[in-house]
Amino acid sequence: MMSSIKLRSYKSNDYQSVLKLWEITKLGSEERGDNSDTIEIGLLHGGKFWVLEDTTNAQIIGCCWITNDSRRLYLHHLGIHPEYQHQGYGKFLTETALAHVKSLNMQIKLEVHHSNKTALNIYEKLGFKFLEGYEVMIKRGH
Repeated sequence: MMSSIKLRSYKSNDYQSVLKLWEITKLGSEERGDNSDTIEIGLLHGGKFWVLEDTTNAQIIGCCWITNDSRRLYLHHLGIHPEYQHQGYGKFLTETALAHVKSLNMQIKLEVHHSNKTALNIYEKLGFKFLEGYEVMIKRGH
């Protein structure tokens, strides 16, 4: 990892930079309910949100968001800016999340798009398994 890349906790004034990263990486959007209020509520309820910042230009180049439903943790929106991909940052953020999970002695669950082979590879190497027999479903709006 480059010495100019620093891991730190999310701050509320990071939101616009995070939103831009989510748009570039197709991870989230305000239309999907991914907004600053949702992040803040998640943090208040035991979640974590880390960012990777390139200190040479103050650009957020990666993020990892964990929410906590008090039964298990959920890994959301782990992504790396395309210009910084394939340098180990995704694995580093995943390992950061897993260390947090271990410290709480909880399980963690995630969703990943079947076409995201890089992420699937990282997650499988770090011990994630597919939930046999389950399909992901969602209902948005009313």
